[in-house]
Amino acid sequence: MSESPVAKLTKKDFESDQDVRWCPGCGDYAILSAVQKTMPDLGIPRENIVFISGIGCSSRFPYYMNTYGFHTIHGRAPGVATGLKMARPELKIFIVTGDGDGLSIGGNHLLHVLRRNVDVTILLFNNKIYGLTKGQYSPTSELGKVTKSTPAGSTDRPVSPCGFALAVGATFVARTVDRLIPHMEETLKRAARHKGAAFVEILQNCNVYNDLAWNVLYDRESRVQTELRVEHGKPLVFGPADDRRGLVLEGTKPRVVKVSEVPEDRLWVHDETDRATATILAQLWAPEYPVALGTLVNQTTEPIYDAMVMAQEQKALADRGPGDIAKLLNSGETWVIK
Repeated sequence: MSESPVAKLTKKDFESDQDVRWCPGCGDYAILSAVQKTMPDLGIPRENIVFISGIGCSSRFPYYMNTYGFHTIHGRAPGVATGLKMARPELKIFIVTGDGDGLSIGGNHLLHVLRRNVDVTILLFNNKIYGLTKGQYSPTSELGKVTKSTPAGSTDRPVSPCGFALAVGATFVARTVDRLIPHMEETLKRAARHKGAAFVEILQNCNVYNDLAWNVLYDRESRVQTELRVEHGKPLVFGPADDRRGLVLEGTKPRVVKVSEVPEDRLWVHDETDRATATILAQLWAPEYPVALGTLVNQTTEPIYDAMVMAQEQKALADRGPGDIAKLLNSGETWVIK
């Protein structure tokens, strides 16, 4: 008797029965919908998918996904995810974090999951503010930002999330925007299929405490002048059809030029295997430069942490046989207390 075909999952299969509790108009709704929509295309059974989060508005994510999930403590999702990947390497693990949770208290933990190249997918929602705790400045808030915790303006220079991820060794780094739904969905799929530490910065609107922080990419007129879609092997060009602009590299200094005024071979061609030029791209910002969206780096030859640890474990078992906890506890000098 032949087995019945496995039913294809749909977006609805990944929607939990929990009421979604974000502020009306929050960009998190669009991200949640995009993630739920992309899950069936990955072809992974729901019981093999886990969403792990820390603390913050974004960290309510596991409640809303009809998969396994773990709402951990502030900034510690990367450590919990690493432990789970070691214990259950067959699972597909997503870490959901925010610019506060991931880059402030969780910065050290995020650093190590990336540099180790653990096979997890990290989604960092960046709204440049602390939303859950009601509007304090965050590690990505711009210099001079006036908030409840910086009434005279922030004196901190902001962190570039993609720049951070590239600097510590992430093997896949991309950026997308909550309102660019098709682009976000394709970026999420690519990141999820990557083997190793994949990092996606999602520019996300907090309409209550930092509304339109990304308006340069929301406003129709400024967006066409600013949005730079990067594609491997293609020149970095942007702008309206009748006034195309491009980037050229002069040493390590990028310069904006009119496409019509330079030879085609002078234009900077995106190479997503080149971490150095990706790092330059990650730090460009308007109004002087366009904002790069898409996959900045994608390196597939780097060793994967969990695979290396598993290989060491298998070698130890082959060389020494299975361990004996009683022998271990009684080895060396021991004392019996009566």
